[in-house]
Amino acid sequence: MSDIPISVLFGILVFLILSSGFFSASETSMMAINRYRLRHLAAKKHKGALRVNQLLARPDRLIGVILLGNNFVNILASSIATVIAIKWMGEAGIAVAAALLTVVILIFSEVTPKTIAALHPEKVAFPASLIIKPLLKILYPLVWALNYMGNSLLKLFGISEPNKDQHHLSSEELRTVVHEAGGIIPKRHQQMLLGILDLEKVSVEDIMIPRNEIIGIDINAPLDVISQQLATSQHTRLPLYREDIDNAIGMIHLRKLVSLFKHNELTKAALEKSAHELYFVPEGTPLHTQLLNFQRHKQRTGLVVNEYGDIQGLVTLEDILEEIVGEFTTNPDALNLDIHPQEDGSCLVDGSITVRELNRFMQWHLPTEGPKTLNGLILEYLEIIPEADTSLLLEGHPMEIIQIAHKAVKTVRILPESKRLQTRRQ
Repeated sequence: MSDIPISVLFGILVFLILSSGFFSASETSMMAINRYRLRHLAAKKHKGALRVNQLLARPDRLIGVILLGNNFVNILASSIATVIAIKWMGEAGIAVAAALLTVVILIFSEVTPKTIAALHPEKVAFPASLIIKPLLKILYPLVWALNYMGNSLLKLFGISEPNKDQHHLSSEELRTVVHEAGGIIPKRHQQMLLGILDLEKVSVEDIMIPRNEIIGIDINAPLDVISQQLATSQHTRLPLYREDIDNAIGMIHLRKLVSLFKHNELTKAALEKSAHELYFVPEGTPLHTQLLNFQRHKQRTGLVVNEYGDIQGLVTLEDILEEIVGEFTTNPDALNLDIHPQEDGSCLVDGSITVRELNRFMQWHLPTEGPKTLNGLILEYLEIIPEADTSLLLEGHPMEIIQIAHKAVKTVRILPESKRLQTRRQ
C-alpha cells in the first residue's frame, strides 16, 4: 500500500467515508420509517416499499449486514488514513490522523447522514434498499454466522429472540394516533373514530333509558287512552305490557298499526297479535358486542335486564350509534331536552341525565364507573338525600340543587366555572 500514490489513497479514503455515511443513513432510515405507511405502500405494490418491507421482516439480518459493511469501511478508512499520515508526517502523524479521522467520520459519516435519514426516511431507505438487498444476498453466510453467534450469546443471558411482529397497535396507542393526526383527519371524523374505540369500554347500562323513563303501552288501559298514546308517540317502537313494565309482553311497531287505524280495527287483541317477541339484553354487555348482536338478531330495540331478570331499562340501536356519531334525531326540538343554557351562563340540568351525556355536552370528565346519572353521582357524593338550594362542588364543578322530587335530585343548576361555591353538606 506504501507504493500507491497519495492522491489515490485520498480518493479511496473519501469513498470509504461516503460509504460509511451510506450505511449509517441506511440503518437510521430503515429503523425510522413509518411501518404503517410502509405496509400501505407495499400493498399498493410500490417497489421500494416492497424491498424495505422484506428487509425489515428480519431486522437482525438487516442490522447485521449494515454493521458489517459500516465497520469494514471504517476500519479500512482508519488504516488508509494511517498510511497517508505516516507518508506525510512519519510516526507522529498517526495520532493526528486518528483525531482528524474521528472528527470527519462523526460529521460526514454519522451525524449528518443520520439526521437526514431521520428527517426523510423514505427518500433514503427506498434507494438504499437497492444496494442493501443484493449486498445481504452476497454476504448472507457471514451475516448468518454473526447473527447465530450473537443470538447464542443473548440466550446465555436469558434474553430470548423477540416476536417478529411487534408492531400491532393497542386501542390506547391507536387512540393516541387519532389524537395526533391533526389536520390529516377532520375533527368530526376524529371524534367518530374515538367513539368507535370507546365502545368496548362502555356497557349498555351506561346509555340505556332507565326503566322509570321507558314510554310504553299498558294493554290494560282504556282503548281510547291507548289510541291517543299511539297517535301522539314520538317513538316508532314501544314496549307493550300489562300494568307494569316487568310484565312486558311484546314490542309494537307503529308503522304496522297504520292499517288498523285506517280501517278502524284497532283492538287490544289486534294490538297483542301485532306485537313482536321481546329482545332482552344483559346490563353488562359492552356496546361493541351489543351492536353486533343487534345486527345478528336483526333487532333495533332491547330491554335491559339484570342478573335476576328484572328489567332495568331500554336500549336502542340509535343509542349506540349516537355514541359514535353524536346526537341525531328527526325532531330538532328533541335535542338537549335535559340541558337548558341560561342567559347568565349557567345551565339547568335534569337530574336524570346520564353522566356520559353531561360529559359530552359540557366537555367534562366526571367519573362513569359508578353511578350512571347526575342524580346518582350527587347522592353518592353527599351520601344523603339533599334539600333544595344545597350547593356543592362536584369534581371541581360548582352546582346548585334546585328541585328534589320523589327522593331524587330533579333539577340542578350548573354554575359558571368562575363562581366557585363552597360545598355545604347537610
